[in-house]
Amino acid sequence: MSEKTKKISVIGAGFVGATVAQRLLERRLSDVVLVDVVEGLAAGKALDMMESAPLEGFDQKIQGTTDLAATTNSDIIVMTAGLARKPGMSRDDLLSKNAQIVGGVIEKVAPLSPNAILIIVTNPLDVMSWLAWKKSGFPKERVIGMAGVLDSARFRYFIAEKLNVAPSKVEAMVLGGHGDTMVPLAAHIKVEGEPVSKKMSAQDLEQLVERTRKGGAEIVALLKSGSAWYAPSSAVLEMIEGIVKNDRRVLPCCAWLEGQFGLSETYCGVPVKLGTKGIEEIVVLELTEREKAALESSARHVKEGIAKLKELGFGN
Repeated sequence: MSEKTKKISVIGAGFVGATVAQRLLERRLSDVVLVDVVEGLAAGKALDMMESAPLEGFDQKIQGTTDLAATTNSDIIVMTAGLARKPGMSRDDLLSKNAQIVGGVIEKVAPLSPNAILIIVTNPLDVMSWLAWKKSGFPKERVIGMAGVLDSARFRYFIAEKLNVAPSKVEAMVLGGHGDTMVPLAAHIKVEGEPVSKKMSAQDLEQLVERTRKGGAEIVALLKSGSAWYAPSSAVLEMIEGIVKNDRRVLPCCAWLEGQFGLSETYCGVPVKLGTKGIEEIVVLELTEREKAALESSARHVKEGIAKLKELGFGN
């Protein structure tokens, strides 16, 4: 990407999409196009955000529209459109309906922005990343799912809350699929620079691992309608900053694997270096046998979802 003002399009003006747009403006990262099929929704939210510009001090612009043509020549496209989970639903329950939405949109926006990087947020995220890759025809490096950054942030917060320390003092990483099969890496957790084993029992840590796996469902159950948006939008911004600033920061993201970690032919959450080309490198960490087995199990679950989509006629 050049030094010109970046253009980032956000598809879906619901809570996640609108908050992503707001954070982009307030961090002065790009001009924004916010798109939603509901007449007036994106336009109204965009106008509301622009009216905050004198107070927040940003000069970037946002356009709200129903017209996907407005996304033309985007540097990054963030896909948030789709149905949200309701209490009792799993991410996989959304498979067919959200595949129709994601597949249809990507087929339209990819030709308009042939050099864009796609960031997929719509659930079930890993499978939707695969569908977006197939529908766009983009190189695998430019189709990335947002999952591990969010799951890792949740895990870090739960640990910090338990130990009564600042969340910034906790280092942790979560790999695998976005859902019940995610894989927190216990050996890589540090609290105030020390191994977590010096601060917390293995039993307490396992309870926090389970809470992390159910983190999204916990919020869905509390809200009764809809799902999380503040932390997911922050996770998207962390990825976008890595891309725009080209600082090759290492983040856990959903990527297409071709042998890394012994996994192939699937999208799955792994550590990657992000830059202006998207995924610059997949970082292979040393895992315990238990972690390897858990990551393999998680990848199998994603493959099952991809197989279901193929059976339904998507991505062929």
